Amino acid sequence: MDNVESAPDSPAQAPPSSASSLPKEQSQVELELRLLQALEFYPPSKLKGIHRHFVLYGLMEFLRKSLDRQFSPDEVLQLLDRFFNLEMLLGRDSQVLLMMIL
Repeated sequence: MDNVESAPDSPAQAPPSSASSLPKEQSQVELELRLLQALEFYPPSKLKGIHRHFVLYGLMEFLRKSLDRQFSPDEVLQLLDRFFNLEMLLGRDSQVLLMMIL
């Protein structure tokens, strides 16, 4: 019997593009998990009112310590926006919070 080699496009072999995106996907999952852990201490409902800046800062610090890299307030708000409708959650405060960041 002849040894048959599988074709490069066969389903048994993963395409190279999926292999290179795996670390990026894992880091994205890690980032989202750390954000969800931070929400235990800094719930998004507390982003409303006079303490909103302290809560946002707390989220930034938690992520910085957990993942060993800096996060801007805008990055944290974008992450939160994946899980929550910030405009509905924050109401009028959402525009004030976004204006103060920019």
